[in-house]
Amino acid sequence: MAFNTLTPEEQHVIQDKGTERPFTGQFNEHFENGLYLCKQCDAPLYRSEHKFPSHCGWPSFDDEIEGAVARHVDADGRRTEIVCAHCGGHLGHVFEGEMQTAKNIRHCVNSISMNFVSAEELAREGGCELKKAYFAGGCFWGVEHLLQQAPGVESVVSGYMGGPSENPTYTQVCSKTSGHLEVVEVSYDAAQVSYETLAKLFFEIHDPTQRGGQGPDLGPQYASAIFVADDEERATVDRLIDVLRGKGMDVVTSVLPMAPFWRAEEYHQDYYAKTGKAPYCHRYEKKF
Repeated sequence: MAFNTLTPEEQHVIQDKGTERPFTGQFNEHFENGLYLCKQCDAPLYRSEHKFPSHCGWPSFDDEIEGAVARHVDADGRRTEIVCAHCGGHLGHVFEGEMQTAKNIRHCVNSISMNFVSAEELAREGGCELKKAYFAGGCFWGVEHLLQQAPGVESVVSGYMGGPSENPTYTQVCSKTSGHLEVVEVSYDAAQVSYETLAKLFFEIHDPTQRGGQGPDLGPQYASAIFVADDEERATVDRLIDVLRGKGMDVVTSVLPMAPFWRAEEYHQDYYAKTGKAPYCHRYEKKF
């Protein structure tokens, strides 16, 4: 079996069962959508949806790809080691009973034992061309959190759109004078989910009848809007708005032409996944 060449530091952890220092690993506070692989043999280990913020100093997962991880009780019988089931490389240890997630399990893994492949890279390798959609519905934390759970969605990025300046900051957008809205960029596989399905979900996770904000977040940057790339997307959105208005809803969502998208500061990305909190002004309500 051919393995990847490891540095001395990687050998110390993966082959000699060492441990990297807490809060130093590159994946400790990493929550991008994608796949975590064994650094020694490239076998898939964990999906990004398995990862959660445990604040223990090492990447934590509450599940694994089926058959990817093997368990061995340490020689002293006190802990259970986890290793790559394909090559036997040391990953870390597994703990149960901490009640940090509903699955009540924590794979405590050394960052140095893994590589990461983003959802976009996986899509390209698989011959899948991702499409993008842009939605504004109040604070982008909640919109991002709920949209990224939809099947076929590969990633959701929080950012800014609609204003004249380049690379706006959160402070500038919150000043309510920049002209930008808080927007999410949704990358999706059109073979798995349609634009119409995503647009429907967008309308169902926020209140499209509220003017000047969303929930307690008030201001023009929190307005409801969809930025469309072409006439087909515009027609889809217009049709959905007509359906909602036919049900008595005074929809105020703006349908705007595509504009430059500026990625927000890193602390805004995957906010609820990082903090373990729940959206305070977004929830799902069936409307279609």
